Amino acid sequence: MKMNLDPKENSDLLQERSKVDTNGNANQEEVREPPDGGFRAYAVVLASFFTNGLLFGVINSCSVVYPVLEIILKEQGATNEESRAALVGALTMGMTFLLSPLSGVLTGIVGIRLTAVLGGTIAALGLIVSSFVVDNINALYFTYSIMYGLGASFAYTPSLAILGHYFKKHLGLVNGLVTVGSSVFTAFIPSLMEYMLNNYGLQWLFRFLGLLTFGVALCGLLFKPLMNIPKPSRRDGNLKSFLTKIINIQIWKNRKYRFWALSMPVALFGYFVSYVHIKKFMNNNFPGANYNVPLQCIAITSGMGRLLFGVLADKPGINKILLQQISFYVIGILTIALPFVRSFSMVVVISLGMGIFDGAFIALIGPIAIQLCGRAYAAQAIGCMLGMSAMPLSAGPPIAAYIHRLSGSYTLPFVLAGISPIVGATLMFSVHFQRQNGETEIVTNGHAPSDVEKSIPLLVSNGNAKQQTAL
Repeated sequence: MKMNLDPKENSDLLQERSKVDTNGNANQEEVREPPDGGFRAYAVVLASFFTNGLLFGVINSCSVVYPVLEIILKEQGATNEESRAALVGALTMGMTFLLSPLSGVLTGIVGIRLTAVLGGTIAALGLIVSSFVVDNINALYFTYSIMYGLGASFAYTPSLAILGHYFKKHLGLVNGLVTVGSSVFTAFIPSLMEYMLNNYGLQWLFRFLGLLTFGVALCGLLFKPLMNIPKPSRRDGNLKSFLTKIINIQIWKNRKYRFWALSMPVALFGYFVSYVHIKKFMNNNFPGANYNVPLQCIAITSGMGRLLFGVLADKPGINKILLQQISFYVIGILTIALPFVRSFSMVVVISLGMGIFDGAFIALIGPIAIQLCGRAYAAQAIGCMLGMSAMPLSAGPPIAAYIHRLSGSYTLPFVLAGISPIVGATLMFSVHFQRQNGETEIVTNGHAPSDVEKSIPLLVSNGNAKQQTAL
């Protein structure tokens, strides 16, 4: 009878592992315990904080650039200038998430640190090149949207995955601190961009942002993983061995991760609808009110939620996936309630609540990925999930706009948008009923599994030990 090995989520990464050297001999390699503190660990947290802040501060502030691009297109006599100008910023966000799986693959080839440095460099170059083609909207689709989105995805995923190498006990808290960066930077970068735009023009704005974004590459230099990767064998040169190195199929063999990752796109389909349309909703239903207040409330409490739920995720016995389910349920209920309120004060209350649980959802991504797949595979796990969620995230707001144009009201769009996270959260219950089915986790520094075979002695029915190769 085959003896089952007890999966222990992250803890199995902290035990001594046997690895096969070039002579086929088993050697013991001790993996370092995450220090949960120290100068280097805190430096990694600060670098991840700035990485998240700089990247999403620029992405979330694309509305500053949008009217300038619209004016340029009008002067050129272009058609559909509003949609074409808006597409520049929309593609930036979409590409960031869509290319996240590629970021995970790259970490499997060159490692977390080099991927982050490369991402920051590509994003900075995209902005600098954009400064020379501000009058060519088609060129901006490539430089500002695709190049910056590619660089942002390369840097963002490692900035979350590296935290599991340095923290275990306080992992939830540091994830919360890191993800607060986007809220903090989004609070002041738009004003800074307005100043640069009004005084120096769009060209120098892009150059200034490119210089700031180069700081992401510098932050990436600090992302040194603590886990060692065994030297790969060169004896397997076939296609299967090559693909195994590039695409980590191990995470998809993990039933818990598979159900979680497939539930997320459903939950996120209507997630951004209220964020995109709330200004127009306010204009239609509360004329004369300050239309920016709801968004400001969401931004402020989102930072609070990331910290609060980051701390909760560190508590012993806390079910992180259940916390994320609760977050989606609350977001869904509040989104459904939004079109039925008749007072501005209630809109503010709903916005405050949505912000808190928005922060909760974001802060829990890293801890859940590490819990399900281990620190070594967290980058690829996060990247695959975000990549699958990119299309639903991008499709939700325009579909809501189409329904609003047909119905003349935001009631149906917001109700449907609220149902989406509720359905996604309900699907996540399937995760709780799955067994962790990975018999082993390969200890790496964020790279893909090498082709060095990991032999596990298994007890067969006749009592003899049998060697089974773990792919």
